[in-house]
Amino acid sequence: MTEALLRVEGLSKRFGGIVASDDINLLIPLGELHAIIGPNGAGKSTLIGQLAGELAPDSGRIGFGGHDITALPTYRRSQLGLARSFQITSLFPDFTVLDNVALAVQAHAGHSFHFWRPARSEDALRAPARAALARVGLAERSDVLVSRLSHGEHRQLELAMALATSPRMLLLDEPMAGMGPDESAGRGKTLRELKRDLTILLIEHDMEAVFALADRITVLVYGRTIASGTPEAIRANAEVRQAYLGEQEAVDG
Repeated sequence: MTEALLRVEGLSKRFGGIVASDDINLLIPLGELHAIIGPNGAGKSTLIGQLAGELAPDSGRIGFGGHDITALPTYRRSQLGLARSFQITSLFPDFTVLDNVALAVQAHAGHSFHFWRPARSEDALRAPARAALARVGLAERSDVLVSRLSHGEHRQLELAMALATSPRMLLLDEPMAGMGPDESAGRGKTLRELKRDLTILLIEHDMEAVFALADRITVLVYGRTIASGTPEAIRANAEVRQAYLGEQEAVDG
């Protein structure tokens, strides 16, 4: 059996009377791209927040790479190789694209952002930063100020910053949100390439992308898992179609 990289057991989270995560169980093997789908309010972002260490679960356990990370802070999870993208809060708009990624490498190594000046000259930081930019298609924009990037390029940069930390697993929260068809197609191509080397947990509303990319899909409704399986099995699942896919297809159609 393929080694499980992420194990989630009985994860529950409440906000007052709202059950955002209702006894969720997940097992994601090494090398899998696993998508989480569900209608608005299903608890997808709450789940990923708990996995990233931004929210503490009320009960349950999260295991990653053989470690119990349930109570670990975000930076310790990052050090173990679990990276969340598209929630970067420390972009520096007046720095170049390359500077920003070098700073992510520096921060991952345990240094403060206050030491940004050495990041501009230290090859040990800039070499992995350049490699990460190349992986997301931003190599030719490395010397551009972040303030001059398009929305799609901002998302590429955020992904590069996560990749620069040498993760084993990526948590991607709606990576195609706000993108046009061409940008979404480019992002899909990037994710196909990344899944050769990384385990990925993907939250995404673009069902065409989900069914094209995912090895397995889990469906959440009101914080509860109603189905988990291959894209073919999920598409054929009557409960899923009634609860979510039928509604989604009606909207898309």
